[in-house]
Amino acid sequence: MNEKEIKRVSKFLSFVLRHSPETINLKLDENGWANVDELILQSKNQEVKLDLDALTIVVETNDKKRFAFNEDKTKIRASQGHSIDIELNLNEIEPPDYLYHGTVAASIDSIKEIGLQKMSRQHVHLSKDKETAIKVGGRRGKPIILIVAAGRMQQEGFKFYLSENGVWLTNEVPAKYIQF
Repeated sequence: MNEKEIKRVSKFLSFVLRHSPETINLKLDENGWANVDELILQSKNQEVKLDLDALTIVVETNDKKRFAFNEDKTKIRASQGHSIDIELNLNEIEPPDYLYHGTVAASIDSIKEIGLQKMSRQHVHLSKDKETAIKVGGRRGKPIILIVAAGRMQQEGFKFYLSENGVWLTNEVPAKYIQF
C-alpha cells in the first residue's frame, strides 16, 4: 500500500467513521465502533478496496492516531472529531495550565467575539504543544496559534478530556481564556 492509497483510505475512514456512516449503510454502536467485516463489505460499494491488512496499516501508521481497533481487531472507530452523536466514554482529566489551538486569520474576529466553539463536532480540539497546533492551523492556511488558559478554565468549572490519541477536548473556550 503506497502513501497515496493510505491517505485515500484514511480520508474515507474519517468520513464514514466520524461524520457519515449511513453513506455506506454502516452501523456504529453508541460508542462509535464499527464492525470491521461490515466496514470492509460496505466499502466495496464505494469502490474503496479494504481488507484487514489495509485497515491495520492505516491505523498503525497514522501520525495522529485518528483510528483505533478494539483488542481483537473486530471493531474500529475514530478516536475523536465526530460530528455524529456518539459516546467516547472519556474520563474528565486535569489539563496542563496552557493548551494551544491552531487557526487562521479569517477566524480570529469570530473567536475574539464568541471564543472557540465546537461547531459541528462534539468538542473543541486543543493541542498540548505549539508544534501540533501549527500543523493543525496550517491545514487551512498560514497558522495563528492561540494560547488557552486551560488550568484556569478547569478551576472555574470547565471540563477537559484527553482522547486516546492525545487531543485535548472541551465543550467550548470562552474568549476571556484565550491569548491572541
